[in-house]
Amino acid sequence: MNFQDVENIAETSKNWVNTAIEYGTEYGIKLITAIVIWIVGKWIINKLVKIFKKVISKSPNMDTTLEKFLSNLVRTILLVLLIIAILGQLGIDTASFAAILAAAGLAVGLALQGSLSNFAGGVLIMLFKPFKVGDLIEAQGEVGVVKEIQIFTTQLATPDNKLVIIPNGTLSNGNIKNYTELGQIRVDLTIGVSYDADIKQTKEVLMSAMMSQDKVLKDPAPTVNMGELADSSVNYVVRPWATPENYWDVYFQTIENCKVELDKAGIEIPYPHSVEIHKEE
Repeated sequence: MNFQDVENIAETSKNWVNTAIEYGTEYGIKLITAIVIWIVGKWIINKLVKIFKKVISKSPNMDTTLEKFLSNLVRTILLVLLIIAILGQLGIDTASFAAILAAAGLAVGLALQGSLSNFAGGVLIMLFKPFKVGDLIEAQGEVGVVKEIQIFTTQLATPDNKLVIIPNGTLSNGNIKNYTELGQIRVDLTIGVSYDADIKQTKEVLMSAMMSQDKVLKDPAPTVNMGELADSSVNYVVRPWATPENYWDVYFQTIENCKVELDKAGIEIPYPHSVEIHKEE
């Protein structure tokens, strides 16, 4: 190796060092700036999320589940924006990155149309509160007590102790009967008696069958009215009132009491009689 070769190697090494210093200085500053932006940005995001939580927690209609979800959603959006800002600081083309995110979001949105509908329904239910946990409701052909309201589904416990899970999208777009909201529910029964029974006595007996129960409300007062002159019976509409949680107790006890009291009063409850025809041999 001659002197010229050594000189070329030295010159090449010097160029490499200068290039490394140049790029190190340029990108080192960008990297340090990106780290500072990340630290400061995270601190600002945490402060903003705390402020957001305080603001929405003051709303009387805000559900805890929805509050947590919205807080996490805001945090995620702010973090994505922070990452895009950092990538731009590092010299990465964020326009293409944003386009990729938009395309991915569109694809996910199309794939999850049903889930997004359920999510929107859950938000509406938590905001407007057509019912709450513990309410007895009827919706989508199901009757039950609300056990849990989630972002995508609502869980009901039916009277026969079955768990029904209803998607919030269909639930929020359908009719909902809330039996608990007004605090009182009417039990509708029809009791048929013989045409020979005295009307006044029958009404008194049926009223006594309701009033003798502790779970039947006195206000509104129970009612007995003649409802129909049927083919083989006079049908009376018996309507006691109860709290939603006592509905079935009052329903079954009223039927039993009506039978017992009518028997005591000697009032016949008509029923089909079979007729046997005997042929002479």
